Amino acid sequence: MVRRFFILLVLLSGFAPDLARAQGQATLVADQVQVTADQRLIAAGHVEVFYDGTKLTATSITYDQTGDLLTIAGPILIVTPDGTIFTADAAQLDPRLENGILRGARLVLNQQLQLAANQISRVDGRYSQLTQVAATSCHVCNGRAPLWEIRATNVVHDEAEQQLYFDNATFRIGGVPVLWLPRMRLPDPSLTRATGVLIPNLRSSDLLGFGLKLPYFIRLGPNRDLTLTPYLSAQTRTIEARYRQTFTNGAVNIAGAFSRDTILRGVDRGYVFADGQFAVGGGFRLGFNAEISSDTAYLQNYGYSSKDRLESGVSLVRVRTDDRFVASLTSYDSLREDETNDTLPPLVAALSYERRLAPALIGGALTLRAGVESFLRFDPAPGDAGRDVARLGLGADWQRDWILPGGIVAGAQAGVVADYYNIADDPAFTDPVLRLAPAVATTLRWPWARTGPAGVQTVIEPVFALGWSGATGEQVPNEDATLVEFDEANLLALTRFPGQDGRETGWRSSIGVNWTRIDPAGWSATLTFGRIIRNQQIAGLSAASGLAGVASDWLLAGQITLDGGFALTARTLFDDNLNFAKTDARLNWANDLLALNAAYVWLPADAQEDRLTPISEWTVDSRFQINDQWTLSVDGRYDVVADRPSRAGLGIGWRNECVTVDLSVARRYTESTTLDPATEFGLAVNLNGFSAGRAATRTVATCQN
Repeated sequence: MVRRFFILLVLLSGFAPDLARAQGQATLVADQVQVTADQRLIAAGHVEVFYDGTKLTATSITYDQTGDLLTIAGPILIVTPDGTIFTADAAQLDPRLENGILRGARLVLNQQLQLAANQISRVDGRYSQLTQVAATSCHVCNGRAPLWEIRATNVVHDEAEQQLYFDNATFRIGGVPVLWLPRMRLPDPSLTRATGVLIPNLRSSDLLGFGLKLPYFIRLGPNRDLTLTPYLSAQTRTIEARYRQTFTNGAVNIAGAFSRDTILRGVDRGYVFADGQFAVGGGFRLGFNAEISSDTAYLQNYGYSSKDRLESGVSLVRVRTDDRFVASLTSYDSLREDETNDTLPPLVAALSYERRLAPALIGGALTLRAGVESFLRFDPAPGDAGRDVARLGLGADWQRDWILPGGIVAGAQAGVVADYYNIADDPAFTDPVLRLAPAVATTLRWPWARTGPAGVQTVIEPVFALGWSGATGEQVPNEDATLVEFDEANLLALTRFPGQDGRETGWRSSIGVNWTRIDPAGWSATLTFGRIIRNQQIAGLSAASGLAGVASDWLLAGQITLDGGFALTARTLFDDNLNFAKTDARLNWANDLLALNAAYVWLPADAQEDRLTPISEWTVDSRFQINDQWTLSVDGRYDVVADRPSRAGLGIGWRNECVTVDLSVARRYTESTTLDPATEFGLAVNLNGFSAGRAATRTVATCQN
């Protein structure tokens, strides 16, 4: 009867001391184990050996103590701790499996790339030298050539450097030779960062013609790298660059390009975008960013960015539980046709500090604020075009809530802000302005909650707020609060102005109701409805904001979320005659098969918000996983007012276990004096298994007769 033995080879130290030497012990499992008279150990029948995390299975193993050699009969399977797999028909190896020869062998790296060879020689546990090699990550069917493969006379795999070195390599597609190289080096699939050529990208553009992008990645060290991408076509000569580096306390990223093209003949064109963040001690973070473009159309011509205002600056920030410090210096550069940099203002400096306290005497939360801001213009013309403004502000705000009988939640708020303005280059302001703005408010909330028999929770909460705020001193120019929004977050606020310059004054009351429903079936919904009523109109509030009159527009906002990643959020403003002002809606739906983002926005014309015509637009950004191999992506923007698309894009991707193909087409329809409509095509093909850091796909081809 065949019996199964579990033998710790270290116990055989008298027979095979070398077999149990070094870092660990070897464990042998076999149906039969015997020791011959000539001092050989023979294990046969379902043999398994475990040694330092490596597992070996074979039909039989013979250990010769005299030659310190293992003779192994296959089929052989060796799995190393890092996941590398060897298979062979026969092998002769040392007991540590570091040196020797495997015949009729196959090497599988990271469960992706397989290299079949007549023979594999193991050297020092680091190198695997393969002869007469066929390498591919495609599924191989008997008698049928894979989609792609590389044939080579010799291949050396350096496990320490995670590199593959090919000699006399021929690249084949469907068995047909298409490229020969005498020497070639490629990273193995377990390497996350390796110097070498990245995925080429073919592009065709109305502006730049047919061209090729060939990125080359340079690993400068464990924490920094450089990518250089030549972009060549009949209409342009471009070099793109990206530099990245991480430090113990932060990171920097710099991207840019330099071009000579036929769009602007004889003109050097380019851009640089850079950003970084650093921890500088004491909880402070120092950040910087720089955005520079040679001309207004370069970023759009080459598809680098759709920004129409560039922002550069430096900031120092610290945010803790009870205080916040922010210091920043920002420079703006407009790419818009109707703007001049000198009048933006192009330079803005700001310094602010907030601290929250819990006063024992009056309870609640007390927040103290201090801030300095400066807006500098370079236009010498007096008035709006050249006005420079500096502001120093101090403020305090106190809030507290109480629970009254019947479950009513009462709240009180009081605050005061003192501002000192120094205004230059504007004849309307000859002297500094001191402004004092006190404010008080009280709020009442009465939540009604009910739980239904199926566990459905419903909450209806009527809300009411009464507030007053004033301002003493002269009127100041509004530099930082020109775009005012009215939404569910500020229905009960003391002011809707987002900055410090604009202030709501007088008496006002806010009324509304919140409704919430939470269903155990996996969906929930919220709804807010309300408006604001004042005793006087407020200057600086545009008609489109919905806040211009004594009575504001009605606000209606809601959200519904469903199980499965579906969410719909919408908000609208309308008057008593159901004339709609600002309206927006957003749909998000994400699951394993679909990623859909769609939005709609309606903005009426408003000269005060620098919008002479209404805006009505749809935007879509979606990706659909058709099956394990095919993906479809669609994105675009449609201008409802002009009844034409602004941009559209379509992408199709196909992937199996050994190749990834991405085809895209994009069309920009907008035009100006510096931009023309353009269409662009893109094609990228990647061989899976050689890309650093690219994981294996789940899609695996099957063999069919």
